[in-house]
Amino acid sequence: MSLENDKLVIAGREFGSRLMVGTGKYASFQQMVQALEISGAEIITVAVRRVNISDRNQESLLDYIDPNKYTLLPNTAGCYTADDAVRTCLLAREAGLSDFVKLEVLGDEKTLFPDNEELLKAARILVKEGFTVLPYTSDDVIMCRKLEDIGCAAVMPLGAPIGSGLGIRNPYNIRIILETVKVPVIVDAGVGSASDAAIAMELGCDGVLMNTAIAGASDPIAMAEAMKLAVLAGRLSYRSGRIPRKLYANASSPLDGMFL
Repeated sequence: MSLENDKLVIAGREFGSRLMVGTGKYASFQQMVQALEISGAEIITVAVRRVNISDRNQESLLDYIDPNKYTLLPNTAGCYTADDAVRTCLLAREAGLSDFVKLEVLGDEKTLFPDNEELLKAARILVKEGFTVLPYTSDDVIMCRKLEDIGCAAVMPLGAPIGSGLGIRNPYNIRIILETVKVPVIVDAGVGSASDAAIAMELGCDGVLMNTAIAGASDPIAMAEAMKLAVLAGRLSYRSGRIPRKLYANASSPLDGMFL
C-alpha cells in the first residue's frame, strides 16, 4: 500500500500533505521558514490580525512565505463575534490573501473555546459571500453536521483546548463526527506530540492542523519533521486496518504441528 496518490481534497483542491501548520509563536521568521519547509505542509495558516495588510512597505511574515509553494489559509484568530470574523475575512480578501479561510469565533479568553452560535452565523454569511470556509469548532457532531449543511468545505473539531498539548481528549466524538459528515475532518488544536498527531490520523481524520506543538517545542525544526512523519505513519496505519482489540492473549504463532 502506498500513500503516493492519497490526496487530501478540499473543495476540489488536492493536497499531497495532510499536515497543516500555523505561522505564529516562532522565535524568528527564519526559524518559521525552516519549520515550514521540513514539515512538508502545503497549507499554512496566517492570523489576519498579525499581517500588516495596510502598509506593505513594512516587514511582514508574508515576506517570508512563497505564495507559489504554499496555500495560504487566513484565519480569524482573536475574533469573538460573527461580525468581527466576517469583517476580518473581507479585509483579507480585499488585501488579496485568499478566499480560502479558517473561521474562528472564540467564546471567551480563558478557554478559547469556540462560540458555536456566532460561528454558525459567520459561516452562513461567508459561504454566501463565496468564501471556502474551514470552521474551527468544538467536537460536537450536531454542530459539525450543521456546518456541513450550510456549505462549509471541511470541519475542524478541536482535539483539546488551543495550545494545551493535551492530545485528543474525546476520540469517540471524533469517530462519530467522521461517521456523520462527508466533508473532510481536520483535527485542530490540542496536539502536543507526534503520537497525538498519529492518533488523529489513525482515527480516520483527513488531516491535522497545529501551531504551538511545533513552534513551542524546544527544537521546532526537529518537531516539524516528527509531525510530518507522524501524520504519514498514522494515515498509513489507518488505511492498513488495525487488528481488533481483545481482552485475552492470542498466540501470534500457530500451534498446529507442535510436539507436546
